[in-house]
Amino acid sequence: MERRDDIRDHMHDHPLRDFWSDHPLWGAWAITRPFRWATWGAITGWVGYGWSDPVYYAYGENVYYQDDSVYYGDQPVATAEEYAQQAETIAASAPEVAADQTQWMPLGVFALTPDGQASGPDPTLFLQLAISKEGIISGTLNNSVSGSTQTIEGMADKQSQRCAWNVVGKTRPIMETGIANLTEDAAPALVHFADGQTQQWLMVRLEEPAAKP
Repeated sequence: MERRDDIRDHMHDHPLRDFWSDHPLWGAWAITRPFRWATWGAITGWVGYGWSDPVYYAYGENVYYQDDSVYYGDQPVATAEEYAQQAETIAASAPEVAADQTQWMPLGVFALTPDGQASGPDPTLFLQLAISKEGIISGTLNNSVSGSTQTIEGMADKQSQRCAWNVVGKTRPIMETGIANLTEDAAPALVHFADGQTQQWLMVRLEEPAAKP
């Protein structure tokens, strides 16, 4: 929470925030309110998965790595490699659907930063997410250093409620978190890299910038 507040303090006047307000229709996923916050009730009414109770993934707490195994609670559920492969399978399960032919609910815009620190440098990666009625995760990833914006794609898993996504055309890195986590103002996430490493990151929701006079 300290890191969340630190990022929000720095982002009040960050010029990148104008990217989304200046380009409200950029891409099919932006809709007109890319910063809009989706509640759990809104998501369950939107996605036809029959979800009732949310499943939260608190990495380092109820989900943690120990001796090359991944535990949920006190039970081992997979090896570290298997857990990353599961995320890859989830991300790759998204059906081929044209973005402009699908209905989308915005999940918000998030600043991305490595987790575990109370303070740090300003974020340079910004993720805009939306979810379709079929559970497809899509949106855009913006790098403020390179000035590049890439499309991301992935899926929300019906059984586990895990969401995983990657840049279109790439298999790694893969980012994942729980769909319920994305209804909060800060969400822990895992990033699985091609070399087999997994890092814990933090997604900090950004508020919609005030309209320009």
